[in-house]
Amino acid sequence: MQPWVRYVICGVAGLALGAGAAVQRVRSGAFGASIAIGPWTTGKDFGTTGADAYTRATVAWRGLLALPAHEVRYYTAAVDSAGAPLDGKCRYRVSGRAVPAKWWSVTLYGDDSYLVPNQANIFSIESAHVPDPAGWAIEVAPAQQAGLWLPTGRVDRFNLTLRAYLPDDGGAGNLTRDQLPSIVKEGC
Repeated sequence: MQPWVRYVICGVAGLALGAGAAVQRVRSGAFGASIAIGPWTTGKDFGTTGADAYTRATVAWRGLLALPAHEVRYYTAAVDSAGAPLDGKCRYRVSGRAVPAKWWSVTLYGDDSYLVPNQANIFSIESAHVPDPAGWAIEVAPAQQAGLWLPTGRVDRFNLTLRAYLPDDGGAGNLTRDQLPSIVKEGC
């Protein structure tokens, strides 16, 4: 085999592997500049002009982080407070205290970054529906629960996105572990 043929084959294989790895990483939704705060992750540069190309590609793919930081801060959890992946066949209690923002919501998404279909047509819980913002809880489960309930649709894996709209600090920083809700598995 001619040496130039080997170079071409190696170059094409390298490009294919590199492109495949980049596409997989963007599709997984893992952000390069992410910060873990308990079970929640967020990015340093979401909604800023300083967002790197990787963050912009992930935002473009998922389409979930479109507003600037001074308007909304995004926090995503794919694991519970013990670090185990969120399972749609299990029951979780998401509980917290007042979120320092004008309005907030918790939305359930499947692994594909789309809303999970469910018979109740409930996809999100917003702060306006919380009876006591100083101390609240949402039951995340496949079967209907008393109180605030977010159905999982019995998917294998899901994630939760907390959006804090018009954050009190103008989006300059992240919420702390004490300000973010805990996610506790109650059973399967």
